[in-house]
Amino acid sequence: MATTVMTNLPQLTGLRPKFYAAPVQNLVSVQPIRRKKNGALGARCDFFGSSTNLIMIASTTLMLFAGRFGLAPSANRKATAGLKLEVRDSGLQTGDPAGFTLADTLACGTVGHIIGVGIVLGLTNIGAL
Repeated sequence: MATTVMTNLPQLTGLRPKFYAAPVQNLVSVQPIRRKKNGALGARCDFFGSSTNLIMIASTTLMLFAGRFGLAPSANRKATAGLKLEVRDSGLQTGDPAGFTLADTLACGTVGHIIGVGIVLGLTNIGAL
């Protein structure tokens, strides 16, 4: 048993095209592709007290605290081979009594955000968030 599938091809005769519609056998229905709403690139806009927001605030605050009070390397405190912090003069002007500069603020804030994103993605992956 031979099945034939005919498509609608335009037949041009003169100035007006004529379309010949033939019945199609063995019709296959095509479903539209449905996208997930909360996939890998989905963004959630939760309230300020959400767990994701609290994790990001805590990780960034702890990293800024560590940089400001000498628990992390900064522009004025370099780390030696034994991971001891030594005070040095970086030449950067600051009004902070501890010598915490704008560069230190940006660096510690960036590292705090990296740690927070790692925590959020890890907890999301295991289903705890």
